[in-house]
Order: sequence, then structure tokens, then C-alpha cells
Amino acid sequence: YSFAGEQQEKTFQCPESEKCLSTNASLDIHRKVHIGEKPFACSECGKCFKFKYELIAHERIHTGEKPFACSECGKCFRGKNRLTAHERIHTGDKPFACSECEKCFSFKSELTEHERFHTGERLFACSECEKSFRRKYELTVHERIHTGEKPYACSECGKCFSSKGVHAVHERIHTGEKPFACSECEKCFRSKYQLIKHEGIHTGKKRFACSECEKCFTTKINLTVHERIHTGEKPFACSKCKKYFRRKDNLTAHERIHKGEKTFACSECEKCFRSKDALTVHERIHTGEKPFACSECEKCFRSKDVLTVHERIHTGEKPFACSECGKYFKSKFELTRIHTEEKPFACSECEKYFRTKSDCTKHERIHTGEKPYVDLSSSHGIIQERNPLRVLNVGKAAPKRSTRIHTADEQFVS
Repeated sequence: YSFAGEQQEKTFQCPESEKCLSTNASLDIHRKVHIGEKPFACSECGKCFKFKYELIAHERIHTGEKPFACSECGKCFRGKNRLTAHERIHTGDKPFACSECEKCFSFKSELTEHERFHTGERLFACSECEKSFRRKYELTVHERIHTGEKPYACSECGKCFSSKGVHAVHERIHTGEKPFACSECEKCFRSKYQLIKHEGIHTGKKRFACSECEKCFTTKINLTVHERIHTGEKPFACSKCKKYFRRKDNLTAHERIHKGEKTFACSECEKCFRSKDALTVHERIHTGEKPFACSECEKCFRSKDVLTVHERIHTGEKPFACSECGKYFKSKFELTRIHTEEKPFACSECEKYFRTKSDCTKHERIHTGEKPYVDLSSSHGIIQERNPLRVLNVGKAAPKRSTRIHTADEQFVS
């Protein structure tokens, strides 16, 4: 006999795992773990369970019953264990500690997932592309890339999402809710990811380093996207033309080409764009903002991409090689259509064709009479035909034709 509160001796040992239990009945229940027996079946969906208590908890999914209520916030749960775990949010109790880094967690499942960061273990593999994940939920969300399933629909605009988390963040666009506040400047954000990214501005900390080039990033997702430059991975495919992209937002912007959709409009000139980033860069034309400065010559630019190309003037880097002649170029734009003689941009007035959009735009000014670039050395508004930036160097370079009108320079004497 044993009295209440007195611990029973564990004399029944499992021959499989050597675990000891206090009664023979407990041992019989435990052995079902090893033999895979699931004798308890749900009458609604047919799902089977090893233990009776698991079946009872499962059946509450169908009945909607949640008999366990939190005394602090009134939230209800299907199982006692879930209530116990939830109550740790209020008490701050974190009983599960990592043996590697001593980080503590409220839930055993969180600790198990965390420990996989140290071990590098990825148990959940995708059957389509063999990509592996640490968590079952991550695999489920990933598999929807292949199936196209988007089960979470926004109640306001009807837009659908593959993950519940992204869906929740999206709905805050409509509600205006921004629950994540920066402790430094009190700026608020819709998602924790946006907050972490923002906090890097204050701390200057970039914890995630690329193993190939040692470039550092403030968030893990930015590192993952960057690493695709080295691996060449482009997991996002256009269903129309099968073009592939490294980033989901690049695919979304590309798909608008097929739809003819330009949803981002400039409030100043009403010009429309396919992506928010393109609109942001365009708006700097109106504001005059040039936030990207070259560290060598301090020249400033409206976009990071243009700065990157410019910096290659100083470094001499020419990463784009022509497969025809082997010549190297600073930008992909310079490489395009030299040998193919392709001219996809047509003038709407005379149907003359051009290799680049900018050449076509310059040509069309012949028909429109537009003269957008002013010679700052005069008050007559003379066009600088080639490069508008040359107006900054009037007097330093050789006199241009527009300059000679005012200086009466007679350089060529017969």
C-alpha cells in the first residue's frame, strides 16, 4: 500500500527503452509507443491514437468544447496541458533550458525546435524539392509553394495567403494595428520581423553573416535571399513564361507585366508602377532626395542599384561577361542586345526602333519638342542633349555647342 503524496516504487521496466514504471498497467500502455499500436479511433474522422486521453482531447476539435479556462485572461483550451503551457505567458515561467546556450523557453516544443539550431538537424524534408526544415509547420507552408494552396483569405480584400502568420500581418494593413514598438524611438510596426529589421538601424548589429563573402545582414531572411546569389537558386517561377526569381516580391512585380497591372501611383504626377520599390525611387525625382552616397567620391544617387553600378567605376569591377566576344561590362544593361541587334522599343510617332527605353525616350523628344535639361550657365533654357549631369561641369570640360552660343567661343577657325 502507498499513502497519498508518497512516491510509488518504479519496478516495472520496459525491455525496449529500459524506462521504469510504477505499475504493470502503465507498462502495457507505454509499450504501445514501441509497437505502434493505436487502438483508439475517432468516430468522426477515423484518426487513431495510442492513448484514450489523446482521443478525448482530439474529439474536442469536432465538438468545439474547450473546458479549461485561464483565470487571468479567460482564454479557453481543449486540454489541461495547453492551459498549463498558456499560463506561463502570465507568470513568465520558462522551465525548459537549452543545455548549449542556457536560453529558456515556456514550452518543451520550443526548446526542441531551438536545439535543432545547435545540432543542424532538419527532420522534415519536402518530397518535391528535397528542401529540409526544422519544424513540421515550416514544411507544411513550404509545400504550398508546389501545390499553390493558399487557405487563408483576407476578410477585407479577399487576398489569399499560404501561411497564417503572413495572413495576420496583412490584415493589420486594414485595421491599422501596429503592435510591435521600437524601444529606442517608439516607432511601431505590423510585424516582429519589421521591428527587428528596424532595430538594426539603432544597434548597427548585423548578426547574420554570409559564409561565402562574409557580408552581414540584420535578419536571417535577408541572408537567405542573399545566399541565392552564390548558389544560383531561384525558387519562384512565373506560371506564364517560366522565368525564375530569387525573391517572392520580384516574382509578384514580374507577374504584373503579364497582367498589365500597375497598382502603385505617384501622388505628384500620377505615373504608375508595378512595385512599391519602383514608386519609392521615382518619388525621389520630385523630392530631390538622393540617400545613397558613394564612399569614394561622395556622389549621391536615388537608388541603391545605381550606386552599386557607379561604385564599379572606382573598383574596376566588370562582373557581366558577353558570351559572344568575352568582353566584360559594369552592368547587365550595358551587356544587353549588342550582338543580337534587337531593338524592342518603338517610337509611337515614326516607328523607329531602339535598343533601350532611354534611347527611345530621347528620340521621342524630337517629336514632342520637350527640352527637360537646362544649361545652368545661361538663362535661355538650352538643351544638354546627351547627359543632364553635364550641366554640373560647365566650364570644366571642353565647351559644348550650347555653351559657345553665350561665350562666342570660336574654336574652329578655317
